[in-house]
Amino acid sequence: MAGHSHWSKIKRAKGANDAKRGKIWSKIARKIIIAAKNGGDPKDNLSLRYTIDEAKAVNMPKDTIANAIKKGTGELGAENYEDATYEGYGPGGVAVMIEALTNNRSRTAPDLRATFERCGGNLGSNGSVAFQFTKSGVITVKSDAIDEDALMELALEAGAEDVKNEGEAYVVLTHPTQMHKVKDAIAARNISVESAEVTYLPQNTVAVDGDKAQLLLKLIDTLEDNDDVQNVSHNAELPE
Repeated sequence: MAGHSHWSKIKRAKGANDAKRGKIWSKIARKIIIAAKNGGDPKDNLSLRYTIDEAKAVNMPKDTIANAIKKGTGELGAENYEDATYEGYGPGGVAVMIEALTNNRSRTAPDLRATFERCGGNLGSNGSVAFQFTKSGVITVKSDAIDEDALMELALEAGAEDVKNEGEAYVVLTHPTQMHKVKDAIAARNISVESAEVTYLPQNTVAVDGDKAQLLLKLIDTLEDNDDVQNVSHNAELPE
């Protein structure tokens, strides 16, 4: 899990100021719009239901959720977003994967390229770093919510591939298609799930420190601040 600390991301999101919170809501709203294109009723649209759960987890207002659904179904005028994945190298040769939702690729790619260049990296072509990552479902559960062995048994029975102890949290790894099934099985035991997402995990890590580490952190923060960017994954091993 090096280079992709989900628990720190959770803590940072929960403590985000109003500006950050608004940006998080905006990003999730785009996911709702895309999910709602396949139907606006979460009872019949699992993807929409799970995205609404994600929205509620960050306290998105009900009206904002409802409006995003209506934009997806076309009731409030269609908004066309599409999935896009970008790859590049950051300072120290760190591989970076970016998942985005954009309505204008001609805007997004140049913006990301400029961000990489300002931070000592470069945006690469498709396939340039993807081979260094595995796409996985990642579920986090606070370590005081359940015994590790009990969680391991529950998760594996539900279809998980592994459970890792990261101190403050357990990280449950699944195949992408099994993530929601495992999440629902954990939640059915009244165990609070802190986060659940499908993301890119690095197969190997690259150690960076000093100025390169500072530049990398600036790169990641700037990328995550981009409205089109949903998720940033990397393979850096950063010092505490």
